[in-house]
Amino acid sequence: QVQLVESGGGLVQAGGSLRLSCTASGRIYSINAMGWYRQAPGKQRELVATITDGSSTNYGDSVKGRFTISRDNAKNTVYLQMNSLKPEDTAVYYCNAKIVRWAFGDESDWWGLGTQVTVSS
Repeated sequence: QVQLVESGGGLVQAGGSLRLSCTASGRIYSINAMGWYRQAPGKQRELVATITDGSSTNYGDSVKGRFTISRDNAKNTVYLQMNSLKPEDTAVYYCNAKIVRWAFGDESDWWGLGTQVTVSS
């Protein structure tokens, strides 16, 4: 099995910063893209940011210029640095990883349980 464990969520005032981390563990051969998604109450899950194993990044329009995604391949960990936070960033943030579990195996999607980020006005 594979586990993704997120940390770093919490309560912060508008304009503040938080840094999320997500570490993948278990039977892993390689990790392709990793990313963060979020879901606010009553809304669909949306893309926050993704990063490939070659460190190419992609961001949702609402976070461009404020959030930065990075990864440490040696630690199977992805980070999300969130600056200039706004109340509308309040959501549960989920880590995603596209993992190959065996040599010549297929890629599969894995998700963390989520971490709450609350931004007060």
